[in-house]
Amino acid sequence: MELYQHFRKEEHPFIDQVLEWKEMVSRQYAPKLTDFLDPREQQIVQSITGGDGDVRVFFFGGAPFVERKRAFLAPPYIDPEEEDYGIVLFAVRYPAKFVSLEHRDVLGALMSLGLRRGKFGDILVRDGEIQFFVAAEVADYVRLHVETIGKAPVALEPLPLSAAMPLAETWEEGTVTVSSLRLDAVLAQAFRLAREKARALVESGLVKVNWKVVDKPDFLCGPGDVLSARGFGRCKLFSVEGPTKKERWLVQIGRQK
Repeated sequence: MELYQHFRKEEHPFIDQVLEWKEMVSRQYAPKLTDFLDPREQQIVQSITGGDGDVRVFFFGGAPFVERKRAFLAPPYIDPEEEDYGIVLFAVRYPAKFVSLEHRDVLGALMSLGLRRGKFGDILVRDGEIQFFVAAEVADYVRLHVETIGKAPVALEPLPLSAAMPLAETWEEGTVTVSSLRLDAVLAQAFRLAREKARALVESGLVKVNWKVVDKPDFLCGPGDVLSARGFGRCKLFSVEGPTKKERWLVQIGRQK
């Protein structure tokens, strides 16, 4: 199908799922609420359903500034309200004076519950305060079973969505040249690593492209791709200007501050 030519091969199963959602909404005249989707998944849903007059799509993740959002696919006569997205905000109460918790600690505790990552939205960490969004259908289960994070005892307190801590996303941008658009080459330049070190990170499964683990160093990056390497942070490939006279690629890269 011509549609698949516009997407990477590893994205095809998700495209199949989106097409099923779209067909279901169109056939049953009933809305479909998805799990939390990362930005790349949201982009795919939008591109597949955005131009269809029979099915409209809306996104909401609990607050305007979040990355992960639930999609609401609906017939044209339905406009969703905030409560239709089924999102709960929890504050994590813990002895912050005696223990320090990070984003990865919270994510690890949530993943240990045996639930899909898609049941959780953004995790907000700022100045010792921690909040996270969760799908309403599993919120009670999460609240009952998350009693510790790391070695710290915790309690989860429901909050109104309006109480979410705003987190600003800032990028330090610059133009650089890379020998190729291979993942290891882009990663090495973005984080100022030796090419061998970047390749080892990729092959060890410590690198994600668009929120998915990629373990092939020769994976080809493109404009808009978000790369993250465990222990080094996140960067974004804003644009690819094309090869230079010396057969290198001129790219605009931003590192998250």
